[in-house]
Amino acid sequence: MLPLALPLDMPLNDDTVTPGFLGFGVFLALLVALVFLIRSMNKQMRKIQAPREADLKQQEWERAQAAKAEKKADTAASGGDDPAAG
Repeated sequence: MLPLALPLDMPLNDDTVTPGFLGFGVFLALLVALVFLIRSMNKQMRKIQAPREADLKQQEWERAQAAKAEKKADTAASGGDDPAAG
């Protein structure tokens, strides 16, 4: 059986053990993938329509006005002031 590792006569040190071109290629591929993922995320984030504070206050005011108008319409439909209410 042949060993798949480095030959035993070659000593292992920082000069002979390096990531090489394959390590650089993997790193470069991950970097390119990261750039595309960040671009995609930014595109999706720009599509989000988050309500602003002023819009939320305006909607709350409109709901309050609608509730007042509905209450006023209910009292007008029931005959106005109730004499038994006192």
